[in-house]
Amino acid sequence: MCEFISWVEKDGKCIFLTGEDVFKTKRGKELQAHDGTNDLDGHGAIRWYYNFEGGLDKECTDFSTPDNFPLEIVKAIKSGKMRGLGIAEGLLTPKVITKYKRILQSAYAEYIEIERSIYAECEKIRQPAYTEYDKLRQSARVEYEEIEQPAYTEYEKIQQLALAKYEKILQPAYAKYRKIQQSALVGYNKIAQSARTKYEKIQQPALAKYEKIQQPAYAKYKKILRSIYAEYRKIQRSARAKYKKIEQPAYAKYKKTKQTAFWDLFAVKKNRVRKWR
Repeated sequence: MCEFISWVEKDGKCIFLTGEDVFKTKRGKELQAHDGTNDLDGHGAIRWYYNFEGGLDKECTDFSTPDNFPLEIVKAIKSGKMRGLGIAEGLLTPKVITKYKRILQSAYAEYIEIERSIYAECEKIRQPAYTEYDKLRQSARVEYEEIEQPAYTEYEKIQQLALAKYEKILQPAYAKYRKIQQSALVGYNKIAQSARTKYEKIQQPALAKYEKIQQPAYAKYKKILRSIYAEYRKIQRSARAKYKKIEQPAYAKYKKTKQTAFWDLFAVKKNRVRKWR
């Protein structure tokens, strides 16, 4: 994101945007629709507005002296043409900055009061909906586990017995193999494969039986979950939309106050630091 103030130098010219360009022209309204409300005086916005490419990007946030900026931008700042694009507290005297901050605190307090109020109201709608969703979700999970757990316990019991038989065959064969190692490897592998086949012959049908019970139960659980979550999301979105409908204009009002109060104060020359009068 570019800084306030940004400009592009091209062909010996200083190209930049003013608040009048952005907020009071047809092209400026198109820019707002194109870029939203962010970076309206940035390098990309400047190129889009004037429809050109190339040039050297420049920006400066040091307002301690007008010498840091091209003359055209200095004139635009002093005449108030940058209103709405940004603020620079370095333009105002310390006393006036204090006054400005008091105005901001009051405006922000008003916004926060509205935001918290509407948030609390929307939470009154959302929270019971979530509580009901969570209650139904847990109930569905319990129902699923009542089916799945006994099936898994039965499968695990069979699987463990099969594994014990497998290891009972394998361990003596492995102990024998360790004694004679290489010469016995072929024999060991043959016994191991046979034992593995016997194990899988018992384990795989047990697993298939478990999955036959578990999968429909899980599918039913997921179906219930999707349904109740969709209902919760419907209520949540409605509450969120209600919140945004009130919060966004309140925040926009605060942002407008932030800009308006600053530039109204700056418009009075005695409020500016000496170098900017």
